[in-house]
Amino acid sequence: MLIKTTAALCLLATAALAQQTDITIGMQLEPPNLDPTGGAAAAIDEVVYANVFEGLTRFGPDGSVQPALAESWDVSEDGTVWTFKLREGVEFHDGSTMDAEDVVFSLDRARAEDSTNAQKALFEAIESVEALDPSTVKITLSAPNGNLGFNLAWGDAVIVAPETADTNASNPVGTGPFVFTDWVQGDRVDLTRNPDYWGEAPALEKATFKFISDPNAAFSALMAGDLDAFPNFPAPETLSSFEADPRFNVIIGSTEGETILGINNANITDVKVRQAIAHAIDRQAIIDGAMFGYGTPIGTHFAPHNPDYVDLTAQSAYDPEKARALLAEAGATDLKLRLMLPPPVYARRGGEIIASQLREVGIETEISNLEWAQWLEQVFKGKDFDLTIVSHTEPADINIYARPDYYFQYDNPAFQTLIENIGITTDDAERSAMLRQAQQIIADDYVNAYLFQLAKTGVADARIQGLWENAPTQANDLTGVSWSE
Repeated sequence: MLIKTTAALCLLATAALAQQTDITIGMQLEPPNLDPTGGAAAAIDEVVYANVFEGLTRFGPDGSVQPALAESWDVSEDGTVWTFKLREGVEFHDGSTMDAEDVVFSLDRARAEDSTNAQKALFEAIESVEALDPSTVKITLSAPNGNLGFNLAWGDAVIVAPETADTNASNPVGTGPFVFTDWVQGDRVDLTRNPDYWGEAPALEKATFKFISDPNAAFSALMAGDLDAFPNFPAPETLSSFEADPRFNVIIGSTEGETILGINNANITDVKVRQAIAHAIDRQAIIDGAMFGYGTPIGTHFAPHNPDYVDLTAQSAYDPEKARALLAEAGATDLKLRLMLPPPVYARRGGEIIASQLREVGIETEISNLEWAQWLEQVFKGKDFDLTIVSHTEPADINIYARPDYYFQYDNPAFQTLIENIGITTDDAERSAMLRQAQQIIADDYVNAYLFQLAKTGVADARIQGLWENAPTQANDLTGVSWSE
């Protein structure tokens, strides 16, 4: 009897240890598809970036640009020719070889006239992509661009195979350390470790991304042990409960997420009205009320942790009297605007607060709560809105203001020229000065009302190691994640 009991205990201990190579990650939003080259939703990259798909370069947890499928690269003296040396022996998950022709295909596809890539502007400087041999790619630019390595690290620039590119939305096939195995829509995505990965094998054998939109349900799932981690936890008001519980670590970091009250500049054309909207908003009240104090006020579309950030919050400080005066000067009486809110907590809670603040200065809002797919279709693509709230989590993305057809429809030729010049300027001091100028221009034009930099509020089992503290890009990179005992 003692022998049987001991054997049973050993089996249980072995099973417990085996379970620690699995992880279940909570996410509030389910991705609309799983192809990072064909969608704008941050939730796509949160599942597949660095896990399933890889680019020539990648972002590290500190925001640095690191080698990925390219082990090295050289840049010509004039800065217009980049030559990438690819890693050898890399295979896609279907067993086919990844080589220079796949890189040519992927980048030409991303920059094609009919491309559906959400960040097509990343590839505008590329004049040609050539395969010099199976492991060497030459990219020729129309003008010098010191940002090419940075641009190619985005999820939108991952390398895909011609044979599977059209089905990546539902059955992603990449080169990463994890293989897609299942997507139960409305519930979860499952990944398993890639046994043929070219690089160091991850410690995890299986990863499940579980979609839980309700903050209360997210709290309960973590407390019950149904989730191992929630890297972007949607209920900051409950973080103190996790801080007091030794089973958990609360991980507070920064993100690239500029959270804005987006304004449709094609509908609200008078800068005085946009300025009035900005002055009607009490940023700290939104941070406190919607995010329970987590967030940093911003006055332009730039991350405060960036060394080139300019603090312009005072230019659009909370001033209801000034807001009312500006509306009177603009002749904007009885103004009623449509406020379209996507699912994130910062948007839904923040929207109610902003609606109240706008009402105080005489602007009524009609709130519509949209699901993520609806928001992407109606607001992001259709531009059918007046106001919206969204966090732009892409890194260093002030260049979106140089796209007149972007969803907030800001069209300033001088700003567009400035962004072009930034792209071809290699002198660090000059680039810094121009980036500061760019921040000032969009603040002066009150393109949007700038709210706060989104904090990364994560909760994880205290035994988990290797989750990113900060979010230099929108990712749940599991390559370095493991369990300690």
